Amino acid sequence: MKFGVSLVPHNLKETAASASLAEDLGFDYVGIPDSQSLWKELYLSLGVVAGATSKVGIGPTVTNSLTRHPAVAASAIASLNEMSGGRAYFGIGTGDSAILNLGLRPAKLKELEDYVNAVRVTLSGESYNYKGRSIHVQWSDNPVPIVMSAEGPKTLHLAGRIADAVIVHSGLTKDVLADTIARIREGERDAGRPEGTAKVWAFAKCNVADRREDAIDEIKMALAASGHHAFRFTLEGKHVPDELQESVMALQGEYVTSQHEQLGETRNSALSDELGLTDFLADRFAVAGTADECLAKARTIQESGVDNLLILAISSDSDNIIRRFGEEVIAKL
Repeated sequence: MKFGVSLVPHNLKETAASASLAEDLGFDYVGIPDSQSLWKELYLSLGVVAGATSKVGIGPTVTNSLTRHPAVAASAIASLNEMSGGRAYFGIGTGDSAILNLGLRPAKLKELEDYVNAVRVTLSGESYNYKGRSIHVQWSDNPVPIVMSAEGPKTLHLAGRIADAVIVHSGLTKDVLADTIARIREGERDAGRPEGTAKVWAFAKCNVADRREDAIDEIKMALAASGHHAFRFTLEGKHVPDELQESVMALQGEYVTSQHEQLGETRNSALSDELGLTDFLADRFAVAGTADECLAKARTIQESGVDNLLILAISSDSDNIIRRFGEEVIAKL
């Protein structure tokens, strides 16, 4: 199993240093989330990461199909691929904080599929008919891997059909991972693709501390973000216990998108406790706790058939997460 880390770009000098640290400690990928209203610009941040590293794969974790036209996105990721010596990947999803902070709705799956096809074709230097208009990126002739974020059954199936890799944010427990991977494989079969064509990247909120309660307490806002994102629209096929469904639906209405993944005493940081969801969300979406607990959870994820574990390092000391995870988890696996 490989390992990746997603870095929130609050400060570009710090982002560069964190990316370099991650590479030194054995991470294979470094990603940057796309949320223009909350954090620094995606592709400028990725350019900084490219300059600070020499080996890791780099790309959006993830961008969306609404704020960036596919030709614009293709040109940007092709430029990143060139400047990084062929290390870029293109992470794409239906949209979360980037679009919610603009008052937009996430893309529908048919729209996302058309967008992915448009990016893939234009990256190859070909023209593509997108929404009734021919688009192209004439200078690009070097496609990059397309990595699609997915949670629900239909999105996982689509990702299995069209993506090179799938960032799964449906959960990290054995049962959920087994069902998640099965739906990706079903999509592969329906598209006539060999099994394993779409690599599985498990996405985890992460924190490492000497006590589990301290690790969880600092990332409660991130746990709420995971619950808000993964359980939106419908709970069908998402393995939420009956007794928690009312609370999970309440989370959808209470979540404050302008405070998405923000540290401190925000409204979002209080939600998981108020709704009685903290333990459920931590078990479902996090690799958090002592180093030994994180190692055990990572082993479970590895044994489930995951190809890459992508952690979000977000705390008052993100480098501490990167350092401890690298030295006390990656080194032992």
